Amino acid sequence: MSDTHFGFETVPEEQKSSKVGEVFHSVASRYDVMNDVMSAGLHRFWKRFAVETSGVRKGNRVLDVAGGSGDLSKLFAKKVGESGQVVLTDINASMLGVGRDRLMDEGLSVPALQCDAEKLPFASNYFDCVIVAFGLRNMTHKELALTEMQRVLKPGGRLLVLEFSKVWKPLAKVYDAYSFKLLPLMGKLIAKDEASYRYLAESIRMHPDQETLKTMMLAAGFDKVDYHNLSAGTVALHKGWKA
Repeated sequence: MSDTHFGFETVPEEQKSSKVGEVFHSVASRYDVMNDVMSAGLHRFWKRFAVETSGVRKGNRVLDVAGGSGDLSKLFAKKVGESGQVVLTDINASMLGVGRDRLMDEGLSVPALQCDAEKLPFASNYFDCVIVAFGLRNMTHKELALTEMQRVLKPGGRLLVLEFSKVWKPLAKVYDAYSFKLLPLMGKLIAKDEASYRYLAESIRMHPDQETLKTMMLAAGFDKVDYHNLSAGTVALHKGWKA
């Protein structure tokens, strides 16, 4: 039996998915409000940057993995138009429900499917673009998820990984103070859940840094990988291309 991390805690691998699920069931209804508060609205800029630099065009097929409340699916749906297709997926039913309802309210026809990123139920060589935003760090076997995302991409397709990363060193102490003191307090006051936001802060620290994630994506079969730091490395956008 192998162990893995759940924030700073060590847990058996088979328990991580359910523990992460509990976190997102708890925060789903206030997830977007907390995102705006935590990032001072910057998460919207990060997501728009990812979409605008994705290379996605009218008629393309896009898979939004761990897409949660549907922000990126909404942006991509407008990008691909009626001739294209966007599929929203998430392993968490509560988060997926929020995203599905939001997209329906916007009048957008986006299929929403509950599934595990480590076992994607799609044909190989199908999508032009796959994106996972702020979800990879919560996955138990990141290497399996990356390999699955590579599999479902068409040759010439690209994977976008938008994720918290290693901040610029001179800002590290301030960022730590924010993450471990203010963030749980905001979770307590706004989302009524201090523990979940403490986990989210810890999960960021346990996530691979920029160069390590680049190496993992190359190992998963991508032929070229680069990344762009946003907000002094608080977030990085990695792009991997499939030959």
